Amino acid sequence: MKKLLTILLCSASVTLGLAQQQTYFTNPVIHGDVADPSIMRIGETYYVTGTSSEWAPYYPVFTSSDLVNWKQTGHIFKEKPAWTKSSFWAPEWYYHNGKVYMYYTARKESDNISCIGVAVADSPTGKFKDYGPIVEFGKEAIDAFILEDNGQLYMTWKAYGLDQRPIELLACKLSSDGLRLEGEPFSLLRDDERRGMEGQHWFKQNGYYYIIYAVNGCCGPESDYAVEVARSKKLAGPYEKYEGNPILHGGKDIQSIGHGTLTTTPDGRMFYLCHAYSRDKDFYQGRQPHLQEMRMGGDNWPYFVTGEYASLAQPMPFTDCVQEPIFDFTDDFTATALRPEWSWNYPYADVKTELKGGNLSLCGSPKPGIKTGNALCLRPSTADYTLETAVVNQNESWKGVVMYGDDNNLLTLGCEADRLKLKAVNDGKELILADMKLPASSLYLRMKVTDGIRCSFTYSEDGRKWKEIEYDLSPSALKSLVRWDRISRPGLYQQGALDKPAVYGYCWLRNE
Repeated sequence: MKKLLTILLCSASVTLGLAQQQTYFTNPVIHGDVADPSIMRIGETYYVTGTSSEWAPYYPVFTSSDLVNWKQTGHIFKEKPAWTKSSFWAPEWYYHNGKVYMYYTARKESDNISCIGVAVADSPTGKFKDYGPIVEFGKEAIDAFILEDNGQLYMTWKAYGLDQRPIELLACKLSSDGLRLEGEPFSLLRDDERRGMEGQHWFKQNGYYYIIYAVNGCCGPESDYAVEVARSKKLAGPYEKYEGNPILHGGKDIQSIGHGTLTTTPDGRMFYLCHAYSRDKDFYQGRQPHLQEMRMGGDNWPYFVTGEYASLAQPMPFTDCVQEPIFDFTDDFTATALRPEWSWNYPYADVKTELKGGNLSLCGSPKPGIKTGNALCLRPSTADYTLETAVVNQNESWKGVVMYGDDNNLLTLGCEADRLKLKAVNDGKELILADMKLPASSLYLRMKVTDGIRCSFTYSEDGRKWKEIEYDLSPSALKSLVRWDRISRPGLYQQGALDKPAVYGYCWLRNE
């Protein structure tokens, strides 16, 4: 018995030693809701952009030197391209002839149909010039991807998503300047079972053309995304689906995963960046970018090094890399421009902001038919956090903190004239949950979020002593803050006339 115990202890020691030699990082590599990520490397710098959906500015941009630690530097567009209306989805980088091309999905202002546009810049962080729609196909054309083969450019996209016919991944030749289609589209893959097929990455290697794509449901609490692969000896097909599909799907801590693109390291290793929902309370950070290393097997089928079940822990891509912790957010409003982390509800309001004298002024005008106000928000990085601000002016407008889903679903604590109120808007119906006399001319507000969605509110006259506001709201009303393709965001809120803004002295968000 003693000998057996010694053997077990020695074995455990060896296992621990091997584990300590291996360095891991933890997914997600970008925290918060950045769906449909597209990754690109130029030199030794990596760039990511992703879906911004119904939040402005449009398509956030992140940079990294090690694939694990990312910093947001800005956005592709500060203003909407003239032809667009909403639903800014699935952008795709492409570097060609010293220029950066951005192919992106948006709804047209004229008919509300999703199609694919293109914009060009000198660098991923530069100013993009928009060239308008390049693919208009049926009721929906989304999820562009570009492949170069023997000097010829091709574009592929998802078609027929809203038509009464099977979904297809179509392809077409692309002009040498990358700005228009040439010839007739042709089919690569067809989804006769209507399980879903989208978010494809098309590449060639070892004499094969491969398509990695997402299947099943993309979005929301019931999402069950997974990653499949097909290959062909010929560019136009036919494509053979791998009998071991899916090659990546949800696991213990990950609910669903898919829609991504590959990049390579300078030494040729392949890494796939896609989005994933976490399970339980971490679901409420939305579709967050996850990184997985991919290799080719001896049978010329790709596989992920940590297996088909997506996992949070992944081997470090570089030996000298150390993953940084999740940072808190602070803005004292002393800069000349808003920090890039801020976003606002452009489909519902023409939001206006001004930084002056160390304060932020927030106001705007609701779009026709909209009864709610202007939300300036942050992407939550964790399930538990606190947001605090100081309201430094008084007028008849609503001024306060908010948990914002969309124009018909929000929860906000704020002051209005000489009253301090807590109200919910649930499916368009407004409900006052608390109403009291404004305690003082100075007002500090806090919103504490736990489990991703549960909100508690406190206020203070001096920023030191805090009083909680008790209220009762059904769990279903809180869950209504989660919209089909996006997660609710915490932030600042104003509702009222343009000449009666909300003025804030600072804002911070601390992760707990």
